[in-house]
Amino acid sequence: MAGLRLGPLLRYVDWETATTATVWVEADRPCTAEVRCADGASGSSRTFAVSGHHYALVVVTGLTPGSTTPYEVLLDDRTVWPPEDYRFPASTITTPPITGAPDGGEEGDGAAGPGTVRVAFGSCRWAAPPADGHLPGRGDPVGPDALDTLAARLAADPDAVRPDVLLLLGDQVYADETSQATRRRLAARRDLDEPPGAEVADYDEYTCLYDESWRDPEVRWLLSTVPSCMIFDDHDVIDDWNTSAAWLASIRATAWWNERIVSGLMSYWVYQHLGNLSPAELAADPLYAEVHATPDATEAVRGFAAEAAADATRTSWSYRRVFGRVRLLMVDSRAARVLGEQERAMLHPREAAWLREEALAAPGSRDHLLIGTSLPWLLPPLVHDAEQWSAALCRGERGGPDGRWARVGEYLRQRSDLEHWAAFPDSFGQLTELIREVADGRDAPATVCVLSGDVHHAYVAEPDRPAPAPGTAPATRVLQLTCSPVHNSIPAPLRAGFRFGWSRAGRLLGRLLARHGRTGTPSVRWSKTDGPRFGNQLMTLTLNGRKAALSLVQAKSSRTGALLETVFDRTLTDEAPSTFSQSTKR
Repeated sequence: MAGLRLGPLLRYVDWETATTATVWVEADRPCTAEVRCADGASGSSRTFAVSGHHYALVVVTGLTPGSTTPYEVLLDDRTVWPPEDYRFPASTITTPPITGAPDGGEEGDGAAGPGTVRVAFGSCRWAAPPADGHLPGRGDPVGPDALDTLAARLAADPDAVRPDVLLLLGDQVYADETSQATRRRLAARRDLDEPPGAEVADYDEYTCLYDESWRDPEVRWLLSTVPSCMIFDDHDVIDDWNTSAAWLASIRATAWWNERIVSGLMSYWVYQHLGNLSPAELAADPLYAEVHATPDATEAVRGFAAEAAADATRTSWSYRRVFGRVRLLMVDSRAARVLGEQERAMLHPREAAWLREEALAAPGSRDHLLIGTSLPWLLPPLVHDAEQWSAALCRGERGGPDGRWARVGEYLRQRSDLEHWAAFPDSFGQLTELIREVADGRDAPATVCVLSGDVHHAYVAEPDRPAPAPGTAPATRVLQLTCSPVHNSIPAPLRAGFRFGWSRAGRLLGRLLARHGRTGTPSVRWSKTDGPRFGNQLMTLTLNGRKAALSLVQAKSSRTGALLETVFDRTLTDEAPSTFSQSTKR
């Protein structure tokens, strides 16, 4: 009999017709996976095999718009989810209400009703250790897991408001920082004294990371009932992945790197990327068709991943999701990079063109534009200037590309993680200009929000702009919303460093670095409106029509377990926004 190894994960819920969803599962042998809902909706799929593991992404059809329906998972007609004596509420699929036909030909445009869209997001999650007596956070050296704690709160209160979607903005697993339990599993397979040591080496070892992370009972239930969108960051493969051409050349010289990167992209495609796609995109995906046409899809997936690792232009990991009048663009800011110093870019030209086209598309059909990128666009000013300075040195602004200052710039770039948008100056400028164009364009959205993680603290930053003229309509509000970690830590010196980075003294030091690097006048000036906040945390955007609100919660320990403490809860669009100005200086 087939058993359920991992999942179910509720991934995609269609906001156009509100009748379709996808559910991802991993079984322990070949079988037919089926999802049956209480309202009669259902779907089934035969599993496909990769490296001895068996997966299915089930497309569920016939859902009722504006409903919440429990579902169960069957493998070869035997119910495997929910398990017997399950202590959590039923896993459910919630669909949005529909008030009329779409007013355009694009997915979701005008189809969903005018109700609220709640988008919860964060990044950087070490797998939580097993809870003590079912109390999340007990005995956890880095404090309670924010996802665990959110799941426990929602499970305990059937009337609690749930997110409509959970955005996981990178570092869903840590291939280079494994737990003691994972190290024991790796040691049973190979000698950890040989490279890559206690880091994962191949596809089978990647599956151990997902087992550890997604078998967590609270997280498993949460992901079974709240739809999720995912994108990778560096630790999903290795710390500082694709920092620079020098970094890439160095790691490609190792004997273990090729298997690591190919296995990392294979596992990402299977465990994360497939669920990001709509049923229509799945139907058009040639690799998805191929894996279902062969008894063993290992070589097909491996070949795809090897091509993606060798040439970033061969595939795209970015994608679009639409939630009524909320447009989300999830951007790959890791694998899509161009690393040559003289043409250095965060996104290769094809990916940059996709982002521009999607951001400017359907201007009258979205009230809010969300750009999900694991790495923040707006950083603490000192960090931003240090990254631009380092990039200038590396391309030869002081002494040429082979000089001493170039070597200093590369050393600092790799040692200090100077590899965010600011470290790709042309890309930073292009993203800034694109956001300005959206915000100042025809039928501009009420907000443009860049959602990011990575930096292990939370903050809100906003471009400094002149106020709109009296009597004019409120302008688009542009915000950098950064939330990290979900479950991780940050050393005290780095906390102090980030605080200093926002300070007046930090800004002055940054300008000195900019002057030395000859980086020129910055294209935009910004300031922090909240933060930095440290802890295991999640942000939630609540969007209704052209209104927007933002909240931040942190997971805290208590005598009875972990709880979510609200740090702030504020309205965004009622505050006076202003016209985005390219000419302001930082």
